[in-house]
Amino acid sequence: MTSKPKYRRMILVLPLLVAFAATACSGRPQAAVRSDGAARQQLKLATWNLEWLIAPETFRPLAQNCLPKDSVERRRGRYIPCDVARDFNRSREDFDALARYARQLDADVIALQEVDGVAAARLVFRGYAFCLTERNAVQNNGFAIRPGLPFRCNADDRDLSLRDTVRRGAWLTLFPDTPQAVHLLSVHLKSGCARKPLAGSDRACRTLLRQVEPLENWIDARAAAGEAFAVLGDFNRDLLREPPATTTDDISMASLWPTIDDGTPAGADLANAAEGEQFFNYFTPASL
Repeated sequence: MTSKPKYRRMILVLPLLVAFAATACSGRPQAAVRSDGAARQQLKLATWNLEWLIAPETFRPLAQNCLPKDSVERRRGRYIPCDVARDFNRSREDFDALARYARQLDADVIALQEVDGVAAARLVFRGYAFCLTERNAVQNNGFAIRPGLPFRCNADDRDLSLRDTVRRGAWLTLFPDTPQAVHLLSVHLKSGCARKPLAGSDRACRTLLRQVEPLENWIDARAAAGEAFAVLGDFNRDLLREPPATTTDDISMASLWPTIDDGTPAGADLANAAEGEQFFNYFTPASL
């Protein structure tokens, strides 16, 4: 049942001031040292939505108490829809296949989405360290970090979760407390509004619109401090087909990408690393 990871679904946003190499245009060397002592002249970053990745011993009791996908009960907490219980009961062979894809990816840092916790993540990213959000739900964001890379797990970005009604942001710092520090944010924004107007009547779009400001605030804070940063993850939005930025306060013209890529403050001029790639929308009723 396991398919290859949906790499092209994901969006990676890199600020222009950062190139993860020793010749970074920010003037900050980014060479890293792997666990074998070999110097790396650049970091390989990736992002991967693992679609309801839950360890088997945790999945079974959740499946027994699943909710129908059309249930009016919208409780928070640790539950899964019944279609997820039916379609995502992964076997040991499935986890082994995912682990093979992870080895082929061979990334230094992978931004993760839809991961229940460390027990599930280590079944795929074997030997990696992890930073994951602590929301009381089965879908969390986070990072898998190659051994040998200095890092710090920062507090969850809870503003992005809108009082924990949607997913939090995971904030990781590589090479903390050094001139080479790089701040990474793993996001999984509200699904169901890939191309519709953010400020329309659609409930999912209105929720996504509310996430724009806290996302911009995190970016602007890093830029104002002169920090190297990147935002990675599943934006659930076709960022290249949005209306242009507006200088008015008319909420009907609200857009995600023009808002976060406004170049204010200096250093908040972003580059979309997925630009030129075809956008795929994999939204299903089981998505959040």
